[in-house]
Amino acid sequence: MARLPPAQVWVLAAVIGLAAANEVRLHRLMALVVAAALTAVAALALPLPARVSMVAVGICLAGWGWGTVRLDTLDRSPLAADVDRSGRALLEITGEARHGAFQLRIPARIHRFEGRPVGERVQLELPLGRAPPQGALVDALVVVRLPRGPSHGFDERLWLRRQGVHMVLKVDDWQIVGRRHGLGGIADRLRSWLMRDAAPGLTGQRRAVINGVVLGDDAALSPALQNGFRRSGLYHLLAVSGQNVVLLAAGVLGLAWLVGLPRAVGHLGALAAIGAYVLAVGPQPSVIRAAVSGCAVSIAWLFARERDQWHVLALAAVVLLGWSPYMLFDAGFQLSFAAVVAIFLFARPLMRVLEGYPVNPKLGAALAISLACSLMTAPILLLQFGRVPVLGVIANALVEPAVGPLLGLALVTAVVHPVSPALAYGLAWLDGWLAAYVAWCASAIGAVPFAQVSGPAAVAVVVGVFVVAAYAWHRWRTT
Repeated sequence: MARLPPAQVWVLAAVIGLAAANEVRLHRLMALVVAAALTAVAALALPLPARVSMVAVGICLAGWGWGTVRLDTLDRSPLAADVDRSGRALLEITGEARHGAFQLRIPARIHRFEGRPVGERVQLELPLGRAPPQGALVDALVVVRLPRGPSHGFDERLWLRRQGVHMVLKVDDWQIVGRRHGLGGIADRLRSWLMRDAAPGLTGQRRAVINGVVLGDDAALSPALQNGFRRSGLYHLLAVSGQNVVLLAAGVLGLAWLVGLPRAVGHLGALAAIGAYVLAVGPQPSVIRAAVSGCAVSIAWLFARERDQWHVLALAAVVLLGWSPYMLFDAGFQLSFAAVVAIFLFARPLMRVLEGYPVNPKLGAALAISLACSLMTAPILLLQFGRVPVLGVIANALVEPAVGPLLGLALVTAVVHPVSPALAYGLAWLDGWLAAYVAWCASAIGAVPFAQVSGPAAVAVVVGVFVVAAYAWHRWRTT
């Protein structure tokens, strides 16, 4: 087995340390002191192999200590003494409203409660109807409540705590008193621009699908179509993925080449575009992972350094877990990283297996990637949601030719619309047909009775997927 380079060992050590904080909180001072001491000893006294190992131990302990600090911060609630109290609060709306059966749920940050500075993430619960938009500053009369505990297999309190949310505020009356500024305000304007200009002239499900693919926002989709995306195995299209970031960066680099700018300028533009896109869509695990990877590619080119895909993937995990070690339990984090690992490990062997069949190479690559991702994500879907889509490979193969052009047309339309509305309307009209096709695939495949299975049938599907993967791996290793 090839020995890992020191940089990879150290990044993996940081990932392990950050993840370990979820199980055992390490005293932060002891961790940092021991890490610094070990690193100093390793750097001064040991030969290279032992030095690498000792530095890795030091980094792991430092990550463990940092993870403890972050978890202690995330677990702190200034509103803990105000449970069941009512009062006026100044709130910053940080996300879009989610419609439930009986109420709206909105992520927010409370700045003041009864005139007292607070500074804590909360979840708002409002009656169905009008809701404040993302980025609004709201003065509201609220009641502070604890989230609900375990019920029917779902523990809302634990789920929210892992997002740094400890209190639910029931809103009785509210009014907008301003808009947030700074980086959050920039993010709001970017998101508003994309939502408005990516699909001008379109309405209904076509516009909803485009906004879902571009921004990861499924709120405007009908419940039936949302269910179709879930059952067909296409719901990942509505969570911003690495494909979005790759297409964006490639577009900026292509534009720089087209107008004759140096490639270095193109990479700097790609970094700026990726940063703006992350602000617009929000810190979803999949987009942060893809953004870190995309930025690493451009930075590596600018500094003439070789890029290693596993090192970049581990670096993305460090960024996410460094912000919140609880991210390890997030379904989006698990599915995003599992899908990328699957592509690294199994896509090539599966392509080799398909080479013996009369399959178009591009279709074969799409099938191989979809099969690889199904292999790694099926157990996670079973454990997290208790259901597994059976026809996801077929559904993804059908929509693969349309998703890239759909996303590319939407981004181009958003750029063109302020300059040439007529051209933008034409591009959006074309994009609407692609969105309609994707929606039709989701609905048609999701309507098949066995498109999604649960219970023993889901376990059987997971076992079958692993058998197929083992066969493909064996074929690849013996050819």
